[in-house]
Amino acid sequence: MTGTRTIAAIVVAAGRGERASVGGEPEPKQYRKLAGEAVLSRTIRAFLASPDITWVLPVIHADHADRYAALRLADQRLLPPVTGAATRQGSVLAGLQALGAKRPDLVLIQDAARPLTSPEVISGVVSALRSSDAALPVVPVTDTIKRSLDGRTVATTEDRNTLFAAQTPQGFRFPQILSAHLRASRMPREFTDDAAIAEWAGLTVALTKGSTRNIKITHPEDFVRAERLLSGSSGGGQQMETRIGSGFDVHPFEPGDAVWLAGVKIPHTHKLKGHSDADVALHALTDAIYGALGEGDIGSFFPPSDPQWKGAASSIFLAHAAGLVAERGGRIVNLDITIVAEAPRIGPHVAAMKAAIAGICKTTPSRVAVKATTNEKLGFIGREEGIVALATASIELPRHED
Repeated sequence: MTGTRTIAAIVVAAGRGERASVGGEPEPKQYRKLAGEAVLSRTIRAFLASPDITWVLPVIHADHADRYAALRLADQRLLPPVTGAATRQGSVLAGLQALGAKRPDLVLIQDAARPLTSPEVISGVVSALRSSDAALPVVPVTDTIKRSLDGRTVATTEDRNTLFAAQTPQGFRFPQILSAHLRASRMPREFTDDAAIAEWAGLTVALTKGSTRNIKITHPEDFVRAERLLSGSSGGGQQMETRIGSGFDVHPFEPGDAVWLAGVKIPHTHKLKGHSDADVALHALTDAIYGALGEGDIGSFFPPSDPQWKGAASSIFLAHAAGLVAERGGRIVNLDITIVAEAPRIGPHVAAMKAAIAGICKTTPSRVAVKATTNEKLGFIGREEGIVALATASIELPRHED
């Protein structure tokens, strides 16, 4: 946090997000996956990663409570979401009023559809609020702008040197913007953004440096552009590099009635022996992700000598590894597992395994492959004494010169 000031960030996600849909895609744009992670999740994480921010408050649609809960976001600074209104302006006011008990000194208002907002853009807005009532990140307009009164002919050409494209987050002193929004709510006109309300209320709005990377996802093609920016294949974004890791694990059988494999419980004549639930597939995959990150193995983070992990679900280990990828600004490209076993049969459970892994890693099943083979009755596997799993993980991480 900057000085002793408390700063709240309102993330406005109460729209239906229909303009960005493709072919009747039912998922609102803020909950669609962008490089394996929901747009809203990325936007919220951008603010939780800022040392300036004291609280983050999402404002969501009344019908989206289950979708938001499925994001499984957890941070002590993340406040419970509040329900928005029929308009963006009304949703922002709902957020401001919900912050009334907190009484933050400053508030930043962010569109959920801007998941690529950088730390520099956020800190620039915060810094400007030291001396200004409000702050607005902008980028210069580079196209020549024509004004038309009838939509058919040009009336005049604007001076583009005086024109700027507005972005979010837009920053304000909390009491001032709350008062301005309350007054604006009684007006017949609808304001297009919060800076416009501040201008109308007579507040001074300072311009800060925005970013061409800080795009707003509005149309289907914006997802393609955002994916390119995240991968570093389009100018202005962080350059990414691909990292690959491999994992191997083996567990013997012991008396039981089911085995855990790739996050799915399968009835069987035995279970796998291990300190945790002995999910050999998830163990191999977790080690593969740690390998791609240049980390150790499961035992480095979850020692088998620690009693708290006795009988633990292996999904905990995999979620930790995938979380490290996200924390470092990376993404999972694909995950590949081969299970070597004579029994039980894996084929009938592959779809459920892919879905389970995708859910744990916050990616899509299309990025997960689960294959099975036998050992042709050879060795301890052929004698049905245990199961082996091999895994490969491919991830992208921001490139650093080491």
